[in-house]
Amino acid sequence: MSQQTERDTPASVRPGLPYVELTGFEVLSDEERTVQRAMHRFARDVMRPTAIAIDKLSAEEAIAPGSPYWEFIKTAAASGISFDTDAGDVPPETLARLQAIVIEEFGWGDVGLTVSLAAAAFPNMMAKRAANHELIELTANKLGCWIATQPDRGSDGTMLYPGERHPLAPQGNKGNLTAKVTGGDIVINGQSSAWVSNGSVAQVAILTIVADYGKGFFDEDGHPHGIEVIVPLDLPGVSRGKPLEKLGQRALPQGEIYFDNVKVPLRYAVSSGDEYWRGHASTWSTAGVGMGQMATGMARAAFELAIEYIHERRQGGALLADHQMVQYRLGTMARKVETMRAVARRATEYTLLSPAKHPYFTGGSKVTCTDLAFEVVDEALQLFGAYGLTREYPLEKLFRDARAARIEDGENHLLNMKFGYLSSLLYRGNRIGF
Repeated sequence: MSQQTERDTPASVRPGLPYVELTGFEVLSDEERTVQRAMHRFARDVMRPTAIAIDKLSAEEAIAPGSPYWEFIKTAAASGISFDTDAGDVPPETLARLQAIVIEEFGWGDVGLTVSLAAAAFPNMMAKRAANHELIELTANKLGCWIATQPDRGSDGTMLYPGERHPLAPQGNKGNLTAKVTGGDIVINGQSSAWVSNGSVAQVAILTIVADYGKGFFDEDGHPHGIEVIVPLDLPGVSRGKPLEKLGQRALPQGEIYFDNVKVPLRYAVSSGDEYWRGHASTWSTAGVGMGQMATGMARAAFELAIEYIHERRQGGALLADHQMVQYRLGTMARKVETMRAVARRATEYTLLSPAKHPYFTGGSKVTCTDLAFEVVDEALQLFGAYGLTREYPLEKLFRDARAARIEDGENHLLNMKFGYLSSLLYRGNRIGF
């Protein structure tokens, strides 16, 4: 939506219209608006056409040399586009707003490419969080990925508390990818899931996996020990499977990675031992908050396509936009987009400002935003009617992309359950709130 003032408004709709930004009912600072406009142009002129082109390719073709994906990565780098949160002296409150504004624009452009950009920067971001200068240099200007799931350990990897485990399970799930810490080395064996974002193209990874420090993989409560470690993917023993063919977000390259006695020094760990679970929670919080921002942009894109279409399509003797039921449906979509934006920004501010952030809260915000995004995209497609089902119109792709978002970075039903579990823990712990 473009800015509109009363001067631009036809007399038939006076008195006046409210002031709005691209992102709806808010007033941005000059700095925020400048950043937003620049990112919007990048999303419109680079991300959207690239994603549409990649969507038509096979997964193998999408990552082949010279493909649109690699041209996009080059263009993003040349334009200074990155997810680097090292903002120097910028106050965290300001950074939180700018981050939400920028990632919403990227999500408006294409969610798959946005996830790829985020994953690319993730190992370097975690190295900076750990203040490990060797790892900061190792991961700088390299395409990254985050390995957290395995074929037999998906949602189990998100279980932070022993009390969440099913009563019939004597211990947690160590999965298919583990580390053994011996002396000053970490030895890694096994395979990731096929859902590693950038898995088929990354140069470096951060692994969040179960670890044995010499006394087994589990503590006395059956809860797994763990480690977060950065691993260059050109080391001996690293290999990859085929890139993944999938329903949505096809511009995001995904694939499994195999590790056969891959050895890295212990100093490559960014959280380990007794600090692992705290570090894992922080890592997951940082990763999870972006999904709500991206989903908001995706829903806004669908809403804008729908509102444009209903002002062109005539049925029942009038524009669709002049039918009251269509106006009602449009109002419902608009409310959902505004709700998503508010929830995503609250989660962003909490994650950047809180002294003890928590992934079950950011997971809850992810559920709200991605579920609502799917509802908005679905309703936009419904307004398009049969045209929405064809690849001639962009709603078909947005529908597939939105469906994928309800599973990636945590399956929504499970994340919702975890937010409820956290709410109960807060009550039992006599914390303020809940």
